[in-house]
Amino acid sequence: MTKIKPIVKKGRKFDQVLDAARVVFMREGFEGASMDEVAATAKVSKATVYSYFPDKNLLFLEAAKSEISRIAQEAENVAAIDAPVEIVLRFSARTVIDFYLSDFGQSIFRVCVSESIRFPELGRTFYETGPKMGSERLASYFAFVTEQGLLNVDDAQLAADQFTELCRADLFQRVVFGLSDTIAMADIDRIIDGAISTFMARYGVTS
Repeated sequence: MTKIKPIVKKGRKFDQVLDAARVVFMREGFEGASMDEVAATAKVSKATVYSYFPDKNLLFLEAAKSEISRIAQEAENVAAIDAPVEIVLRFSARTVIDFYLSDFGQSIFRVCVSESIRFPELGRTFYETGPKMGSERLASYFAFVTEQGLLNVDDAQLAADQFTELCRADLFQRVVFGLSDTIAMADIDRIIDGAISTFMARYGVTS
């Protein structure tokens, strides 16, 4: 069974190539993207791209990790703001939904599933740097606001996983199975409102 080895080689154009790859993959998806297009977008030679990333799978994984890290940092910044819990939940829900409904998010999911046999490290690494990290940060937030008396959460990690799944209700399956080409904003708002009300009904503090 083939395993993806960690990328250790970096150079002065590494970030330049990675930024270009993120742009190309988000625009074209995994199948539509090419190493030639990444090189052209980065304004480097194709040899330079391959010197950092021997194949497209590795480049895609690093681009995915970079984008997820950016999203996670934005979410962490908002969670650190002294805002009502419902506001933080709404932002977190929108972040989760936007990512999973995006072409890039769908590409990540499909590649991880289709390559799980040949490249098990692809899915594992994505999970650990993406969904798992995001869930852990949300769990930390839930534990913090519980200490402040704003929520009543006895298992912060479980609550974080539950909230994420509430945000994926209906919409994710519709997109994955090709049942909807576009999702209306009203549908997204409906899922977010339902996720927050269900979560608060279980973990909210009653006066």
